[in-house]
Amino acid sequence: MDYPASGPHALACGGTGLRASGTAIAKEVVCNDGDPASGAGGGGVGTVFASPGWQHGLDTTDTEGSRTPLAMRGVPHVAADADPKTGYDVRVDGMRAVFAGTGAVAPPRAGLIARINALTGHAAGFASPALHGQPSALHDITQGNSGAFAASSGRDACTGLGRPDGAGVAAVAGR
Repeated sequence: MDYPASGPHALACGGTGLRASGTAIAKEVVCNDGDPASGAGGGGVGTVFASPGWQHGLDTTDTEGSRTPLAMRGVPHVAADADPKTGYDVRVDGMRAVFAGTGAVAPPRAGLIARINALTGHAAGFASPALHGQPSALHDITQGNSGAFAASSGRDACTGLGRPDGAGVAAVAGR
């Protein structure tokens, strides 16, 4: 598990793959194209930092369906589109490109927290503890796997708590 995402003060981001129908999300699963060389959405259980109090009682599900209680810090906390087929359409030096991966997921999550800070007039602070136990703030991802771990209802080692809903996160983190 990579640092700084595995660090105790990071909002770690996992990856999903989206399929759209018009302007709506028709299906969202863990980002994993099945090619071990190109990777998956990441996530898992750390080996350095202990599980924080707000993660006590949570577990992980492996691809065989076995559940293991978290003894160490579980990441990611949230997820968003990281699929190279549906990533973020950007312009760099006048050239159009699609950026993807969990590294492309993190900046929009940071932007969401910055927007919440601007709208509320105060710093939301570290959002992960506030988001746990607030299912209305996220869209749970329950399908797919990252190779070692499987998505499941609630928090999982592939997509964390799920894809943030901007208004839901603002209601929880912007207090």
